[in-house]
Amino acid sequence: MSSLSRRRVLFGGAAVGAGALLTACTSNDTGTPAQVNQNSGDANAAPGDKVVIGFTAPAADHGWIAAITNNAKAQAQQYSDVELKVTEAGSDAAAQRAALATMIAEKPTIIVMLPHDGKELNSAAEEAMRAGIPVVNLDRAFPSRDAYRLQIKGDNFGMGLAAGSYIGEQLKAKGVSNPIIGEIPGIDSLELTQERSDGFNTALAVYGFKVANRRPADFTIDGGQKAATDLLQALPKMDALWNHDDDQGVGVLAAIKQANRSEFFMVGGAGAKSAIDAITADDTVLKATVTYSPSMASSAISLARLIAQGKGMSDLVELQVPKEITLASETITKENAAQYAKLGF
Repeated sequence: MSSLSRRRVLFGGAAVGAGALLTACTSNDTGTPAQVNQNSGDANAAPGDKVVIGFTAPAADHGWIAAITNNAKAQAQQYSDVELKVTEAGSDAAAQRAALATMIAEKPTIIVMLPHDGKELNSAAEEAMRAGIPVVNLDRAFPSRDAYRLQIKGDNFGMGLAAGSYIGEQLKAKGVSNPIIGEIPGIDSLELTQERSDGFNTALAVYGFKVANRRPADFTIDGGQKAATDLLQALPKMDALWNHDDDQGVGVLAAIKQANRSEFFMVGGAGAKSAIDAITADDTVLKATVTYSPSMASSAISLARLIAQGKGMSDLVELQVPKEITLASETITKENAAQYAKLGF
């Protein structure tokens, strides 16, 4: 790509072409997202200029983060004009910063990055942008708008709103006027966690409700079990519980079972297959989960390709990919679980 072309995609300048095939792409047991058919007749689906996408995300061998990487790899394989170079992010922000420096030196066409922490990796992303390499910021947001060409993420505030609205409606229907509500967030220092809690509190306030006790976990099974054990001890009686993350929810449910508690109902977060299965079976306190799908990684790869090739999206009048995309959070219950089963990770 020429320096002029790089500047155009970097700052979202005018581009040629329209129409991108961005089908719903999700992770399942095999980690295979919906495929893009390059023979579909869509102008942007057809092979174009070669694109080298540098990809980095926190390492994980299971759960949502693993689904993010699996989806990115599988989506890239659907394009004959895309080469995906995955760089290990390491175990913390410092390691990922070093990995990103190496990636920048290799000069990929564009970078897709899920940072350990958006604030801590912000300057590294700015460095890539200054080097003429567009950055697609995935999930954990960079605070500076000049640190990314595209930011695509789930609706964290919307997750909280959805969870709080479901809990509020259920308690209202049961005639509970002064409920005891628990909350188990993920890593409390992350902006996304704070946004989820803000949304949750906002929704509960509509019903005149509030959180009685809150115990942060860390998005892991062990962390979820410990946080839930502490919360259950702090609240001998509870009416409802929101656990932000279905991965740590496995530990949360284990703690609930161990404590032999069933007087309340629980809402999960993200839309893991294990959570959808439990909701369908209806044999635990888990009655719903609000989505935060790792399919966003598939979309990030497709959009990175379009940005690098100077193309826009189908059904949009504008000639370039938007600057920011936020995916909606939906509520999965027993009534609609079958529709969402294929989306579980």
